[in-house]
Amino acid sequence: MIRRSVPGYGQILGMLSLIAQRHLRHGAHVYDLGCSLGASGLALAGALAPDAFRYTGVDLSPAMVAQARQTFADECPAYAMQVEEADIRTLEYAPSGMIILNFTLQFLPAADRDALLTRLYAALEPGGVLILSEKTVDADERDNAWRVERYHDFKRANGYSDLEISQKRTALENVLVPDTLDALHGRLKQAGFPRSMTWFQYLNFASLIAFKEG
Repeated sequence: MIRRSVPGYGQILGMLSLIAQRHLRHGAHVYDLGCSLGASGLALAGALAPDAFRYTGVDLSPAMVAQARQTFADECPAYAMQVEEADIRTLEYAPSGMIILNFTLQFLPAADRDALLTRLYAALEPGGVLILSEKTVDADERDNAWRVERYHDFKRANGYSDLEISQKRTALENVLVPDTLDALHGRLKQAGFPRSMTWFQYLNFASLIAFKEG
């Protein structure tokens, strides 16, 4: 479902292992926050050796956690993959070389986002990276309207009806509150990251990488 509703999701997953190969210390720990069914973990396991990393997925949904655990047991039993049911805002983080935050921050209350990013910066090892993928909003109202309209076209092309699109938009109103790209980079800088960049953008969806200096 997420591939049908998030433009570029497959490309983002495909780049995770390439980013890990370039930036992740061999054997380092990886967090996947809001891991859902574990797609990011499977992407890493599909391209990296079993001893290349240790993975912890975190999700609030017991059903998602159970399914992800079963998927990892079935698909990559040789890998050190665990999944925790927890709130990422209160989790005690272990030192990590890479933290993945794919389409998760946007569902937190705006007041909680900066505090979480600050904690994630502290958890990263020197030289570690944070991958932050989000739905975004454009500061220019006309540009934002165009991106939203083309996003709805994207969903229609992937089989969604106008009614489904409208219902989804209503369901997410005041639940998913997106930031602008500039605001996301500002949050990362405030959290302590000296450098961040937008490495991927497709309509009103983007993925950023933030670096912790070694």
